[in-house]
Amino acid sequence: MNDNEMQKKLRWYNIALMAFISVWGFGNVVNNYANQGLTVITSWILIIALYFIPYTLMVGQLGSTFKDSKGGVSSWIKETMGPNIAYMAAWTYWVVHVPYLAQKPQAILIALGWAFTGSGNLIKDISPVMLQFITLIIFVFFLWIASRGITSLKQIGTVAGISVFVMSLLYIVLAVTAPALTGATIATADMSIKSFIPDFNFAYFTTLSMLVFAVGGAEKISPYVNDTHNPGREFPRGMLTLAIMVAVCALLGSFAMGMMFDSNNIPADLKMNGQYYAFQILGDYYGLGNALMVVYAIANTLAQISALAFSIDAPLKVLLADSSEKHIPKSLLKMNERGTPVNGYILTLVLVGILIMVPVIGIGEMNSLFNWLLDLNSIVMPLRYLFVFLAFMALMKLSDKFTSEYRFVKNNKIGFAIGLWCFIFTAFACIMGMFPKMEAFTSEWYFQLSLNVITPFILLGLGLILPMLVKLNKNRK
Repeated sequence: MNDNEMQKKLRWYNIALMAFISVWGFGNVVNNYANQGLTVITSWILIIALYFIPYTLMVGQLGSTFKDSKGGVSSWIKETMGPNIAYMAAWTYWVVHVPYLAQKPQAILIALGWAFTGSGNLIKDISPVMLQFITLIIFVFFLWIASRGITSLKQIGTVAGISVFVMSLLYIVLAVTAPALTGATIATADMSIKSFIPDFNFAYFTTLSMLVFAVGGAEKISPYVNDTHNPGREFPRGMLTLAIMVAVCALLGSFAMGMMFDSNNIPADLKMNGQYYAFQILGDYYGLGNALMVVYAIANTLAQISALAFSIDAPLKVLLADSSEKHIPKSLLKMNERGTPVNGYILTLVLVGILIMVPVIGIGEMNSLFNWLLDLNSIVMPLRYLFVFLAFMALMKLSDKFTSEYRFVKNNKIGFAIGLWCFIFTAFACIMGMFPKMEAFTSEWYFQLSLNVITPFILLGLGLILPMLVKLNKNRK
C-alpha cells in the first residue's frame, strides 16, 4: 500500500471520534441523571461494560462482513434472514422516528424560549392544547421544507450540532473544576459511596430504556469498517476508545450534574429544562450571567431544526429504497418531480399529528407531556437495535457462508450468546420503560401506560398491514 492509499484509510482515532459525535449528546447525561440521580454513575459503568462495548463490536463485524451493502441493518437482515424480515427492519428503522419527530418541535420551542427570554417560562404561559397545536404547525412547516429538498438547513445544523457538542464537553470541564476555581458549593451534600449505589428495584428497571436509548446508534458507523486501516485490529480499538470516551463523559457529566442539582431533590422539569439550567448555573459560577446559556440555546435551536428536517426525509427514503412493491403499496413509493415521496410524507404527517395531539386528552400539563414523549422515544427507538442483534445471531449461525476481515469473537456459540443477551436486555428495557415514572395507579398513570403499550404495537403493526394491503390489491386485479 502506497502513502496516498494510507492517507485515505481511517485510523482508530478517526473511527472513535466519528462514532462519538454520532452517538453521544449532553441530553443523555441530563435525562438519565433526572431519572436516577447520582446512582446513574454505577448504571453507566454497568451499561457500557455489559451492553455498549459488545454492541459496538458486533456492529463492527456486521459492517465488515457486509461491506458492500448500503442499507445498513436492513441489508444485514436481508443477507442473513431474507427479504421479509429485512422489510420489517427497514420499516422499524423508519417508524421509530415518529415519536422523535413529534417531540422535536417541542424541543425547538423550549430552546427558543430560553434563547430569547432567559428562562423556561415561555411555554409555561401557553395551554398544553395550544402549545401542541403550535408544535403541529411547526412540524407541518418543516415537513414542507424537507419536501423542497433544501439542504442549507442540514449544513447549518452540522455547524450548530458541532457547537452544541463542543459546549457539552466544555460544560463538563468547567463544571467539574468550578469548586476549585470559583469556590462553588456542591448541591448534593452526601457524596458517600452509598449515594452512588442504585436500589435494583422495580422503579430502577423502568429507567433502563433511557440508558439503552442513550448509548444506541453505533450502527451508523458500520459503513466505515472497511475504510479503516487494518480493520481487524484498528476498528475494535476505535470502538473501545469510543466506549472510554462515552464512559468519561457520562461519569464526569453525571458527577457535574450532582454538583449543580441535589441528587435527593431533583427538579421536576430537569428533563425539559436541565440543559439550560446547567449552563445558566455555570454562567453564575464564572460571572458570565446568561451568556453561556444563550449561546447553547441558539446552537441547540439550529441543531434541533436540522435534526427535524433530516429525520423527516432520510429514514423514509431508506425505507422506500430498501422495500419492494411486494411489501409497500405503489402509492407510497410514488415520487414527485423533486424526488419527494409525497404519500410517504402524508403518512408521516398523520402519525406524527396523532402523537402530537392525542396525548393532550389525558396529559394536561406541559412538563408531563414533554417527559412522556421523551420516555416514549426511549421505549420505541431501541426497537431498531433488536434487528442488529438478530442479524448478528443469524451471522453466527451462518458463519461458514460469510467471511469477515474483522471478527468480534472467534467462537460462534459465544458470539450467539452475546447477541442473545443484548437482544433480551434491549427488549426487557423497552418493556420496563413502558411503566410511567410517576405516582402509580392514578388516571394519568393508566393513560400514559396505555399509550406506551399501544403506540409501539400500532407503529410496528402498520408495517405488517401494508404487505397485506398489497396482496389484497393484487387479488382484486
